[in-house]
Amino acid sequence: MEIKEIQELIKIFDKSNLGELDIEQKDFKITLKTKEKETILTTVSAAPVAVQSAPVAAPQVAAAPAPVPAVPASAPAADKGTVIKAPMVGTFYRSAGPDKPAFVKPGDKVKKGQVICIIEAMKLFNEIECEMDGTIVKVIADDASPVEFEQPLFIIE
Repeated sequence: MEIKEIQELIKIFDKSNLGELDIEQKDFKITLKTKEKETILTTVSAAPVAVQSAPVAAPQVAAAPAPVPAVPASAPAADKGTVIKAPMVGTFYRSAGPDKPAFVKPGDKVKKGQVICIIEAMKLFNEIECEMDGTIVKVIADDASPVEFEQPLFIIE
């Protein structure tokens, strides 16, 4: 199933009165469930580590890789600064490749719009941009690890 087909399916499902929808093909299964104005998308394929869920309010399913702004927290964390949270479910990467340097590290000054990491979601690599100017205080998420929607990634001052 292609990304555009999944996006269209989510739109149609949201407009319907259905509570749950299951679609299964050879090596692919998709389940949509409604929970109080929130749609949960779960996909399963033959590849390992292929279960993902995300609220429809921010599905972030893109037809092509595009920069996605990070979601800054409204309240400061225990460390000084503001928490930058994951804008989607996926795999967090600190660099563009294993042999490439990290986009940012603690102590780096960053500008609004600067790429600070990549989150891979459904085989699309989404560049996450910083929403503010500041200095990276701490990297919270581990490189190449799965992250949830709004999971803390960085602390910035």
